[in-house]
Amino acid sequence: MSFRDFLADRIGFIVIYWINVCLIAAVVQLDLLGKNVSLDGSNIAYMAVLSAAGLVSFLILDYIRQRGYFQGLRSLKQSGLTGRKPEAMEGVISLPTGVSREQRIAVDLLLELYGAYTDRLEKHRISQDQHQTFVRLWVHQMKTPVSVIGLLTEQPHAVPKEAPQRPVGAALESIQEENEKLRQGLDMMLHTARLEKFEADLHMQKVDLLQAVRHVINEHKKACIRYRIYPKLIASHEACYIDTDDKWLGIILHQIVSNAIKYSKNKHDGSKSLTMTITKDGSGCHAVFQDEGIGIAEQDLPRVFDPFFTGENGRLVTESTGMGLFIAKEVCRRLGHRLEIESKLGEGTTVRLHFPRSGALHEGLLPLK
Repeated sequence: MSFRDFLADRIGFIVIYWINVCLIAAVVQLDLLGKNVSLDGSNIAYMAVLSAAGLVSFLILDYIRQRGYFQGLRSLKQSGLTGRKPEAMEGVISLPTGVSREQRIAVDLLLELYGAYTDRLEKHRISQDQHQTFVRLWVHQMKTPVSVIGLLTEQPHAVPKEAPQRPVGAALESIQEENEKLRQGLDMMLHTARLEKFEADLHMQKVDLLQAVRHVINEHKKACIRYRIYPKLIASHEACYIDTDDKWLGIILHQIVSNAIKYSKNKHDGSKSLTMTITKDGSGCHAVFQDEGIGIAEQDLPRVFDPFFTGENGRLVTESTGMGLFIAKEVCRRLGHRLEIESKLGEGTTVRLHFPRSGALHEGLLPLK
């Protein structure tokens, strides 16, 4: 800001100052007239010169005092901030503190806005990095089922004509298994995309937890039969209503059950069980999923909810993406649910879901008869 601009912003102050000087001179003149005395021209000129000198001195000193602040603003403007260059925002940090209360408040506000801007920019950058990493990982994971299906479709041509049924049936079963992997991968990609617009895809309502669990079990019935996993549902009540979003709850339950199947199918010790227990206490409803799979290494447990983390199990199960539990945890956080996990390597994993107690509507828990 130039000195001319500085004066232009204070033109009102200057006008009021001179009006006050004239009023004071008029009062003095009227008082002296009552005593038959009058101010002469030299006195009036002397008063005007002194007032002008004092005013000019004050304005010059005030401009010098605030010049650093004005130069900082000018430099920030010239750096391209008005051209919306992101790097120019860093110049806010170098702004002088300011000498007046208004300037200090303005600088503090700019710094707060800059902090909010950088936080939002960092979150966006992390989100973009996660999205790109997931896309690359997802493409890599989907290449395997596609390659396997391609190989399997070539097998029937080499099957002897006298006994084609069994090999063809096995090939079709394998194709179906690989197709399920493709479907799960596509669902994972879709769920990850929907998380960015979670609030736009949310509909809270009363949902029967038992029915939701039964529905997910039925969806995985073929996989359970194929890998000799026997699901068992235990509930102390006939119905358990919770406040949640039906679709997002299904995604959470699907991820838990599919993980239990994924990490139990390769455990070679006969049949395995998947026990699901629904209970209620004063704090709300609880769902516990306990499998007999390969478990999770103790050092990996603190990181199982981190995106893309697969740990030791990722080396044993090739279709692990490290995104399933991250999505489940994130959805639970946004819905107000709680997700916990505990595991012992080689023995199995226990996942606990806690749903806080809802309001008076749909107390929803009917004792078994």
